[in-house]
Amino acid sequence: MDTTAAPAALLVEHADVVVTMDAARRELRDGAVLAVDGRIEAVGPRAEVEAALAAARAAGRVGARLRRIDASGCVVTPGLVNTHHHMYQSLTRAVPAAQDADLFGWLRTLYPIWARYTPEMFATAAEVAMAELLVSGCTTSSDHQYIFPNGARLDDTIEVARRIGLRFHACRGAMSVGESAGGLPPDSVVEDEDAILEDSERVVGRWHDPSHGAMTRVALAPCSPFSVSPRL
Repeated sequence: MDTTAAPAALLVEHADVVVTMDAARRELRDGAVLAVDGRIEAVGPRAEVEAALAAARAAGRVGARLRRIDASGCVVTPGLVNTHHHMYQSLTRAVPAAQDADLFGWLRTLYPIWARYTPEMFATAAEVAMAELLVSGCTTSSDHQYIFPNGARLDDTIEVARRIGLRFHACRGAMSVGESAGGLPPDSVVEDEDAILEDSERVVGRWHDPSHGAMTRVALAPCSPFSVSPRL
């Protein structure tokens, strides 16, 4: 049997503790985790997982492309899931005028700065945010981006996530009611509603993957009652 064509596999072994987060909340000493073709195949004491690996090899499901990680001295946990983020704001955390402000004051201070963002700045902000998440143990994240100035697109952050390897639920946000129409945001950061709907359809068609375990999904997320019309 040609096992070189078998799916890639990853074995994390010799962990001081594997925190399973299963129904029994087991914490396993000298534990191991086996993943085959990107999906977890077995979690348990090292001997049990080695047996699962041997069975997968015998069935031709694991070939020569096995990567072993020695997790001695480490605690292995499931990846954390971040359900709320605005990654582009990573670049404006320390603006003095926005410190200790209430929500609307904070937004009014930062909207003009965000209005000058370029696509490269959105990508850089996403890269910073995703790196921070990954080194903190987060492997899946959403991101609500609702401003798209100067040619920025949701694609800018999706491409970063795909390059880094973060499972990403990108939310195509939108603001359509600016100050001149009674909204909070300046007109410079709102979009035409027909353009919003057209781009939403485009980005879903381009990037959304509905399959089980997908690395990239897209959601539609109009921003707030003070920046979006009832129609949108």
